[in-house]
Amino acid sequence: MADHEPSDQPIINIIGEKVALGPHRRELLPLYHKWINDFEVTRTLAVGMQPMTWEGEEAWYQRTSQPGDHDILFTIYQRESLRPIGNTGLHRIDHQHRTAEFGILIGEKDCWDKGYGTEVARLMLEYGFTALSLHSIMLRAYSFNQRGLRAYTRAGFKLIGRRREARRFAGVAYDEVLMDCLATEFQGQTLAHLLPEA
Repeated sequence: MADHEPSDQPIINIIGEKVALGPHRRELLPLYHKWINDFEVTRTLAVGMQPMTWEGEEAWYQRTSQPGDHDILFTIYQRESLRPIGNTGLHRIDHQHRTAEFGILIGEKDCWDKGYGTEVARLMLEYGFTALSLHSIMLRAYSFNQRGLRAYTRAGFKLIGRRREARRFAGVAYDEVLMDCLATEFQGQTLAHLLPEA
């Protein structure tokens, strides 16, 4: 098999207790496309409830799969089965000010309410603080996304403010919730084995 051909086993970069994270894979594009077109999944995301064409999804993959300093994305897998269940990433990475924004999508709805989102958020905080030497990672969520807000709080994010009535559904306004976590407030051990000895 040539080096560039996909394997049945995905490449894994970070292993947690319940989930594992690895690079995006072209052969998973149909799955990514399915997730981003499920309005029950995307209603809590900034992209909202609008259809994504196959061409749009391919363009997104081409753009995000190129090396760059501003966005780092992972596919989320169930650890035991290595079943792909979603995507996560750090966006708008600013190395000068050591900041980034966290994003997550759990596309497989049977994987909701199992603690995966909390662990992914923790792993991404540790990755940002350890591997990228970031200091502040923030996120934006909507006040109706109680499941997400609970997961982010458990992971270590703290409320820093609200943009009032910034999201509307069926004429009802909801707040945009801003949360962040600082490297000085976070303790993680998953990547500790990668650190040089003092």
